[in-house]
Amino acid sequence: MSRLEGKIAFITGAGRGQGRAHAIRFAEEGADIIAVDICEQIATVPYPLATADELAQTAKEVEGLGRRIVTAKADVRDRDGLRAAFDDGVRKLGGVDIVVANAGIAPVGLQDGGPDAWRDVIDVNLTGVWNTIQVSYPTLVEQGRGGSIVLTSSVAGLSGLGGGNAGGDGYTAAKHGIVGLMRSYAKFLAPHSIRVNSVHPTGVNTPMIVNDTMAEILSQHPDAINAQPNALPVQLTEPVDISNAILWLVSDEARYVTGVTLPVDAGYLLK
Repeated sequence: MSRLEGKIAFITGAGRGQGRAHAIRFAEEGADIIAVDICEQIATVPYPLATADELAQTAKEVEGLGRRIVTAKADVRDRDGLRAAFDDGVRKLGGVDIVVANAGIAPVGLQDGGPDAWRDVIDVNLTGVWNTIQVSYPTLVEQGRGGSIVLTSSVAGLSGLGGGNAGGDGYTAAKHGIVGLMRSYAKFLAPHSIRVNSVHPTGVNTPMIVNDTMAEILSQHPDAINAQPNALPVQLTEPVDISNAILWLVSDEARYVTGVTLPVDAGYLLK
């Protein structure tokens, strides 16, 4: 039997990158998917965000695996809009068992984005995670069948990165904040057999990292990529590496694992 047979997963930021990888990996293990993405640009983000066509591609790949998927254009900063998308998916698919708060941005460029960049990254990467928990946990409780919530943080949530750049400062602050949310909700929801954990990737081969802006930064600062390398001999992990870790966290194999910060960092934090 597949590890997620009969389960329904709600995934934010599912248009591409890690979110799409999670949707596909969960579908391979038998889950149906509620997938949302903003599908529009945020002004302070110096690389293109996911599009409606990319979210449609996620749906096509999940359906190709024989699983159901409900998609919606939704901004995690807009709690009412996010709730509407979540409720529609729950109604169409019959509930929810897994929540992955994955949506995030990294507004780091050659120019400091200033207060707007700080505000946007906090709004998406921290408030957006809180909104995702808020719209989903009451249904998990009401169903009475337990569940699992995973919050996507970063190695930046367990170490001090950046400094002096508004977008980078906001990113690190938000990713640390996610750990606090995770621990609070792990305690709050434990009596309902709902587990809450966070995952902390190193650099992942997605458009957030592999884009023209980052290439330009590295061309001007070629030593930056080696400034804080992973311990294992790999520059970037693949999205599926993070998906496999989250798959374990949300499966029955981790049924008594809650309140943990799980690094998938190729030994980055050892450095």
